[in-house]
Amino acid sequence: MCFSNPDNNCTKCARLAEFRCQNRQKFPAYHNAPVPSFGSLGAQLLIVGMAPGLHGANQTGRPFTNDGAGDTLMLALKKFDFATGEYKKKKDDGFELVNARITNTVRCVPPQNKITSEEIKNCMPFLQKEMAQMPNLKVLLAIGKDAHDAILQALFLKKSDFTFAHGNVHYLPVRQLILVDSYHTSRYNISTKRLTPQMFDNVMKQTKELL
Repeated sequence: MCFSNPDNNCTKCARLAEFRCQNRQKFPAYHNAPVPSFGSLGAQLLIVGMAPGLHGANQTGRPFTNDGAGDTLMLALKKFDFATGEYKKKKDDGFELVNARITNTVRCVPPQNKITSEEIKNCMPFLQKEMAQMPNLKVLLAIGKDAHDAILQALFLKKSDFTFAHGNVHYLPVRQLILVDSYHTSRYNISTKRLTPQMFDNVMKQTKELL
């Protein structure tokens, strides 16, 4: 049994619980609850993002689904054989991950898409439990600096020892895990060309080679 996700009415974070309540009234057809991870606990690769998007994962109930960040991520996963099926931006589209799992640092959608250090701390046990429940885990792919920092915090490692930069590879002194960094696949980063599809493809190719 997996205990790596909060229950649907988690109250650990008052701000997020209040926002969830508001969204249940405003968008009654949305998931509007902590978003569970996507993919098998038996996977070797764990992809970690920041938090669900209001009209993305918070709507669909699946990480990186139905938002700009997911468009880039899911297509790359399919391109590098980490997924099968066709990504149609909905939970029941038949898109399945292969040897990969996707999760978020904070499981509930935050207002203005901004998470706080307290919310990261409150949700940290779920990320720690998730990693502990993945016996084959080898590579962690951080989608953005927030995810990079959260992974290090979850593993009780110093951030100063592992500098975030797109394409950086860190060999961690815990379970022989490898941490790979990427700029966030957000629509903003893609539109400003801070992150290009080719740059992300390079990270995915690197990740595949590490496995």
